[in-house]
Formats: sequence, C-alpha cells, structure tokens
Amino acid sequence: MGKLLAICTSPKRGTVKTPVPSARLTVEWGIETDAHGGNWHRQVSLLSAEKIEEFRKKVWVDYGAFGENLVVEGFDFRNLPVTSRFSIGDVILEMTQIGKECHNDCVIKQQTGQCIMPREGVFARVIRGGEIHVGDEVILLPPLENAPLRAAVITLSDKGAKGEREDKSGPLAAEMLAAAGYKVEETLLLPDGVEALKAQLIRLADGRQLNLILTTGGTGFSPRDLTPEATLAVADRNAPGIAEAIRYHSLSITPRGMLSRGASVLRGKTLIVNLPGSPKAVREDLEYILPSLAHGVKIAAGLDGECALK
Repeated sequence: MGKLLAICTSPKRGTVKTPVPSARLTVEWGIETDAHGGNWHRQVSLLSAEKIEEFRKKVWVDYGAFGENLVVEGFDFRNLPVTSRFSIGDVILEMTQIGKECHNDCVIKQQTGQCIMPREGVFARVIRGGEIHVGDEVILLPPLENAPLRAAVITLSDKGAKGEREDKSGPLAAEMLAAAGYKVEETLLLPDGVEALKAQLIRLADGRQLNLILTTGGTGFSPRDLTPEATLAVADRNAPGIAEAIRYHSLSITPRGMLSRGASVLRGKTLIVNLPGSPKAVREDLEYILPSLAHGVKIAAGLDGECALK
C-alpha cells in the first residue's frame, strides 16, 4: 500500500506542472485539467516519491518538476510489470508504459545533466474515473485473470509513410490478431529503414512490455528493405523457426517465397516477427502461424510451460 503525496497538473504542454490538492480523472482521458490527457496510453504519469528524494540529495526540485502527475510513496514503479493496476479512492489506473524519451528542452536535464522521468517514471490509463486527493491511499490491485496477450503491428513503407499508398497490410494483421484474442495496443506506419524501427521496437518491447510485435514490409531485396536488420539489431535471442515456417509455407504457394528475408527474434519477453508486405501474404502467413504462435508467446512471457503436442 502506498500514499499519494502530490497531484501535479499543467494547462499547457511544455510548461511546468504545479501541485493541486485534488483532481478529477475521466475514463480514457486522464486528469481533466491536465494538458497531457487524451485518448492514448500515456494519460497519467506517475513517479515514486523515493526516487525524487534520492534526486533531491543532489539538486532540490519541487513536485511536478519532472512532468509527473502523481507522486506516490511506497512503490518502486519501475520494478512492477506493465498492466499493473492501482486504486486511488474510486479511481483505477492501469500502467501502460515504463519510461520515455527525455525532451531536448527538459529544464531538469539542462540544469543537472540528467532527468529521472525517462528512467523511473511510468504512465497509466484511467480505467475507472473519479476524484483523488493528496493523502489518499494507493493500493496495488491483484492481476487480472485470463488477461489477453498484448500486441502491436508496425508497417514499413516509404510510400505509405508519405501518404502515397494506403496501408492495407497493417490493418489486416491487427484485425487478425484481434480475432485471435490479442489486444492490439498500437498500430504504426513507418518509412523503410533501420533507426526509426529500432527505436519503436525497443520502446514497445521494453517500455510497453508487449507480448508480440508483428512487422509487415521491408523484408525483400530492395536496398531500402531493412526490416530484418533492424529486428536482429534489437534481439536478445534468435527464434528462427517462425521465420523458417513462414518461408516454408510461402514456398508451398509461390516459389518467390524464397526471396523473403524476414526474421523472428525475442527481445526480453517480447516476440518480434517479420511478415511480408502484401496483404495476401500477410493473411496466408498469419493463418498458418497464429494457431501455434500463442503458445510460444506465453512461454516467453512466463505464462505457460514447455509441453509437446499430443
């Protein structure tokens, strides 16, 4: 059990948050008076009071200086899993991301050379709304039983990112994942290349702790087809069997299946699988791998044990 030491808000993005005695939170928005509210996964930011106190030994900062909405005593948020849920009075928050990139114009970083929010801060969405007050108890709720596996889909396409081509493969992959019982947390459309994809794979795997990330596109022989390179660059372990199975299945449909360079890897507990770029190939390959994929994803997440098919 913890305690809410401060509530901080700002009416405009890019301005310092200031303490308020209470606040009203709205479902799928956040704090009503805070500029960072919205229909996204980073509605409310939280920071452990203990981490702020450690920082204050070097430089004194007021609550809200790091851009945090809620300062909570009694929890080391970074060591809790994403999807952890907290109750504060009638309000229920669900953690959605750990850490974030620090802005170049971060005042704290300019003054001290470091900012703890990217490393120690977490974000949450509002599951149940209500009013909170400084001094309220903060309670860590039990994990949800039978929670769905969480996924994201990233489409790689120069023309798609420029708006010159409609992305049909990404939405199809997301639709098929949802039909298979996954909760699709994000869908992204990026230009081909390495750096932007690497950054998003790291954020989704480490910060959002997703179970599965599917990419579509960028797996061929074109000089800009670099999805496998970006995927292998962020990998902790290889998981080649999935990519091999995709190529095997594709070859049963067309000899050009041998030209796919897609990879499949693990980063931490997150499985990353490259799919081809065409909607037809995405459908064919996902229909083939999805029935077996969930078992591997659960093993990686520690939700299932090793077992052989009977």
